[in-house]
Amino acid sequence: MILVTGGAGYIGSYAVRCLRARGDEVVVLDDLSSGHREAVGDAELVVADVCDRDAVRDVFAKYPIESVCHFANLILIDESVREPEKYFKVNVSGGVNLLAAMRKHGIKNFIFSSSAAVYGSPESQPISESAPLRPINPYGLTKVVFETTIEYACRHWGLRAAALRYFNAAGAAPDGSIGERHEPESHVIPIALEVAAGKHESLHVFGSDYPTPDGTCRREFVHVDDIAEAHVLALDALKTRGGFRAYNIGAGIVLSVREVIKAVESVTGKLLPVEDSPRRPGDPPMLEADSTRIRKELGWESAFTDFSKIVETAWRWSQEPKF
Repeated sequence: MILVTGGAGYIGSYAVRCLRARGDEVVVLDDLSSGHREAVGDAELVVADVCDRDAVRDVFAKYPIESVCHFANLILIDESVREPEKYFKVNVSGGVNLLAAMRKHGIKNFIFSSSAAVYGSPESQPISESAPLRPINPYGLTKVVFETTIEYACRHWGLRAAALRYFNAAGAAPDGSIGERHEPESHVIPIALEVAAGKHESLHVFGSDYPTPDGTCRREFVHVDDIAEAHVLALDALKTRGGFRAYNIGAGIVLSVREVIKAVESVTGKLLPVEDSPRRPGDPPMLEADSTRIRKELGWESAFTDFSKIVETAWRWSQEPKF
């Protein structure tokens, strides 16, 4: 059985879906603070917080868990700047609770949902896994701290682990059955789609004076289905690999915020009113992934290489969300 923490959230629910599709038994641990019960599908759901040590212990005592995929993290960069203590509590202490329970029960397989935020604002692009880890916001720092904790566990008590450092997750299931929903929404594509649907008067572009061709941030995007598949491949690889390994997850789709807006306008047929706003604290100018390692070692490939197709899946979901 596989424990998926945060399995009711955006990316975690896709991993649950992928694991269940191939017949794996899955139990989800999620406090539903940002996730959705409906997103879990037919997997068993335990409503609890990873920061609740007793609740975590109870899950490991009750279920025959063999592997853990850990998604239960806070993710808002600007909020992490305002409330760093909150992020260290959930993203670090919550993860330590999991590792302690795993060690007690002799469970050795661990996949961590990490982030490109561990790199900060590198001078050299694209970014490989060997780039220095120099986060520029508390969110990224919590990811580095917990990755370091995982590495220590691998060296000292035999944990087998992988950290997947993905760049900007995007899109929804092509069949419209599952998609992204945050309250409030913080990601550029769903916000742009909400503007296209008339739910907001305009789209705020945070920063138009970055050292990029059009002055806005540039990001690499990858479809959420491709991220879920990467987790499954990394989990399977733990059966034959020990120690710790980090992998970048990116589809080679690098766009500025203004280019994203143009793509959304093309897909929806709507002209988006845009307002230039000040930069958000902690946002790097550009993030572009070198995903060579996971392609070579695990055979991962992105099924979604056309950004317009990714936006189309998100637009379809936003028109008829199931939750």
